[in-house]
Amino acid sequence: MEDAAVANECVNPVKPETERHVLLRIIQSRWTLYFISVAGFFLLWDFLAANKILGNSLARPFDVMVEIRRLMTHRLAGLTLWGHAWASFRRVLIGWSIASVVAIPLGLFMALNDYVRAVVKPIFDLLKPMPPIAWISISILWLGIGETSKVFIIMVGTFVPCLLNAYNGVRLVDPELYDVIRTLGGRRRDEIFQICFPAALPAIFAGLQISLSMAWMCVLAAELVSARSGLGFLIISGMNSLKPSLILAGMVVIAVIAWLSSVLMSYVEKLLCPWRRDIGGY
Repeated sequence: MEDAAVANECVNPVKPETERHVLLRIIQSRWTLYFISVAGFFLLWDFLAANKILGNSLARPFDVMVEIRRLMTHRLAGLTLWGHAWASFRRVLIGWSIASVVAIPLGLFMALNDYVRAVVKPIFDLLKPMPPIAWISISILWLGIGETSKVFIIMVGTFVPCLLNAYNGVRLVDPELYDVIRTLGGRRRDEIFQICFPAALPAIFAGLQISLSMAWMCVLAAELVSARSGLGFLIISGMNSLKPSLILAGMVVIAVIAWLSSVLMSYVEKLLCPWRRDIGGY
């Protein structure tokens, strides 16, 4: 057998990896594709702005970076960029946390208890299709133009994804898993804490991530209407002063903070539910 293997290697020697193959592997690497995607986006942005294809309403990426650098040290309405970013982040954190603490247990109770579902679900289904932005005017009438109305808008916008994912996460648990617990002599409490909650946790985290994105949309909408601080205030100030670089600076900062929040949430999810299955690929 060994002689046959040696003879095979002599007839079909293993070819060393050529430069072409190495280059092809580098090009197909996901990090290379990420870089090409981001670089292509900024090049297209710069091309559109430099050639004024959209008129004077689009600033070049370099001008936006200069504006961000200026906002870090110069005050606008008494705050630097850090102060405005913290104002928006604080509103998002408060509204999103309150909605999560209320919506997730309510969604779990709806899925586990028929009486709770019969009472809550009709009202929830009635209010669910209403967009959060529609609540801005009524929230100002009820709560004024202070912080409370902005936090209320964020709560409304983030409540629905948190509740829906908690509810569906429990309802979609494989019934055969409950049969296993019963066969082993487990009680209802064992079904809930050993099967239901662990199986629903990935769906709950998915709802938290979706609601976090919704929170940034809601805080931006609330700050565009009535605010003297926050990243939405920077954007509306740039629009009023006809300064595209200031508008895009606020948008870029929102995108970066929202992306970092999402990455942090993904790491927390991996720590708390390592049994979650990842889909392969990019």
